[in-house]
Amino acid sequence: MAVNDEGRRRLVITFAQAKQLGWSAWHRYKKLNAYSKLFVWGTFLLYASLATTVILIGPDRIGQALYNTAQKISHYPLGWLLLLALFFVVSFPPCVGHTTLITLSGYAYGMKGFPIAAAGTLFGSAFTFVVLRLLFSRRLRKWSESSEKWQALETVIATKGMPLIVLIRASPFPPWVYSNTLFASIQSVAFWQFFLATFIVFPKVAIFVFVGSRLASLSDGEQRSHMDTTTKILNVSISVGGVLVAALASWIIYRSMRKEILHLQGVPPEIDELAAEAIEEAEEGAPLLGPRHESRDRYDRSST
Repeated sequence: MAVNDEGRRRLVITFAQAKQLGWSAWHRYKKLNAYSKLFVWGTFLLYASLATTVILIGPDRIGQALYNTAQKISHYPLGWLLLLALFFVVSFPPCVGHTTLITLSGYAYGMKGFPIAAAGTLFGSAFTFVVLRLLFSRRLRKWSESSEKWQALETVIATKGMPLIVLIRASPFPPWVYSNTLFASIQSVAFWQFFLATFIVFPKVAIFVFVGSRLASLSDGEQRSHMDTTTKILNVSISVGGVLVAALASWIIYRSMRKEILHLQGVPPEIDELAAEAIEEAEEGAPLLGPRHESRDRYDRSST
């Protein structure tokens, strides 16, 4: 009886937490400006379209098409250069597909695709950082003067320095392309700090290249037809396990990042909270992506 009561209590707590999370997400959505709401709906429609495509065409045919494309790239003399150029493209907002491109490197070259994916990740993001900071330096200054959350975030990063920059860079949120934009938007982050912090994502890059190399053999109908059941199960298990390890590591890093921001010594709690909100709203509020005006009263009160 006690076991059943405990199970019901946990179910009630889980339901309450889910309900609170849903209401919180709804309230945050209502506070977004028109540009940010458009981005949310555009992202939803993109993933809905992808899911519909997979259902209608079928995962086998899609996997075979990806495998054939990857093999064509690997047989081109300058195929690696094409992949490298694509990394530069997906590093600029509002482009997406960084993780997909890493996986494609594994599809095309196996683990030999890791140097391509690593170099594209490092230099593509560095190029984005430099270009955005040079082109939007004036807008950046105006934003910093009007956004209380950005002032709080700059204060927290300036106080903690490189360890916090590394945690934010390794965190899955904000997404990769908006992480590039986020750091380009923060004046207290130097280029060398951003460049070095990007090295921290290399283990994640290696995992997804490896997953791509395993999925390649499963995607090709000819190779799959020569596999026994044990080999298929092993390849699927390794691929799923790699994704789960990457997801678990990302979740742990994200929790550590929030804990580091919210419990920073020497900084008022109000500024910590604002900095955490700025991280979570990076794709809606980054000064290089869209205008947003906020009152400075809350920040000024927390600073006095």
